[in-house]
Amino acid sequence: MSFNIALSGVAAAQKDLDVTANNIANVNTVGFKESRAEFGDVYAASLLAGSRTKVGDGVLTQEVAQQFSQGSLQFTNSSLDLAITGTGYFALSSDLSSNDFTYTRAGQFKLNDDNFIVNSSGDNLMGFPVNDDGTSSSTALSTTIPTRVPDSSGSPKSTETVDIKMNLPAGGEYKTVANFDPTDQDTYNAATSVTIYDSLGESHVMTYYFVRDDADITNNPNDWRLFTAVDDTLVDITGGGSPAGPATSGGPVSSALLQFDSSGDFINQDPPTITTEQLGVAGANALNNGSDGTQTITIDFNLNPALQTLNEPTQYASGFEVTSLEQDGLAVGRLTGIDIDSDGLIRASFSNGTSEPISRVALVRFANDQGLTQVSNTKWKESIASGEALAGEATTGTYGEINSSALEQANVNLTTELIDMIIAQRNFQANSRALEVNNSLNQTILNIR
Repeated sequence: MSFNIALSGVAAAQKDLDVTANNIANVNTVGFKESRAEFGDVYAASLLAGSRTKVGDGVLTQEVAQQFSQGSLQFTNSSLDLAITGTGYFALSSDLSSNDFTYTRAGQFKLNDDNFIVNSSGDNLMGFPVNDDGTSSSTALSTTIPTRVPDSSGSPKSTETVDIKMNLPAGGEYKTVANFDPTDQDTYNAATSVTIYDSLGESHVMTYYFVRDDADITNNPNDWRLFTAVDDTLVDITGGGSPAGPATSGGPVSSALLQFDSSGDFINQDPPTITTEQLGVAGANALNNGSDGTQTITIDFNLNPALQTLNEPTQYASGFEVTSLEQDGLAVGRLTGIDIDSDGLIRASFSNGTSEPISRVALVRFANDQGLTQVSNTKWKESIASGEALAGEATTGTYGEINSSALEQANVNLTTELIDMIIAQRNFQANSRALEVNNSLNQTILNIR
């Protein structure tokens, strides 16, 4: 019997040593959770046996239990490196259409050749679909989908409105409007330009020319004329004032009238809404690339009566100054960056200056973490002992927080493991010695004559 007892002790010491060696081997494995060998004594007695004199039957390995304590964070330069602080696991799927999920704390993610977010094994990171405002429409695990980042921001948007805030110089020289020529800087007082976009997303330069009108200096000394051009092609102002300036293929170009009072404040414009003619018509012919030729652009000087405190535009005794110049068109944007918030919202940034929510990283928790079934590559699967997987959003309820540009290191304490290895070695030696002593005693008995 003592042979079996000592042998069980050797096996237990070996198991303890194996667990310790595995912990040490994975000290640099991201998301790894250390294990602990748990033992119990073996005791068996019949009803008629004397329990007070019964000796135990050795030791038995009850469980190799993983310890799910928080690992320390290692910060990186990749926004797709993710770490969870608190409760939760990332949900992974090996196939785009599979619902066979695995779970991990290792957040080393990257984009594959189809722009899906995957880990080093090619498993897809699962996320909740989101609305345009970034809110999740559902937080059920069954509704999660593989997270894909588009490399473009969709269809372009043609420019409809240009907003301008500016000051025209009160000391500007008077000019004869009929002499205006965009190629001659002496025929206008100031000019500025903005990039606009047609329906195909192609960019064009729209230029604004300001001429201080000398037509009626006595009665209207603060009248200005606005001319517009797209890619150096002059275009009419719809409903503008009397035709003036150089002739185009469709006739003289009309301009808009801007009027200021003696204090330099704006008082009137003609027409009330300054809009270019259709940019692709014969008179303008500014767009000839196959885009929407009926495109018009409204020039907004921020003249909403409810916002008169803005006092734009102005005509003060200072130089020509444009304080704001914005347009609402968009080119086709290319992916320039990915940001992931602490609540798991993935937002993509594009080269056209826009950003859009893509998905929200799904977190999963279990009633009993130690009941999870361990698989390779630092992943676990649901089991009966773990309980059902419960999905949710980061930072809500008991779910932890997601840290972008960070990785959770293994929770292995190397010093503790080295001490445990020494203890396991001593236990092994002691049980081996017990086997040796038992062998010597048996040999002595066999040698009795």
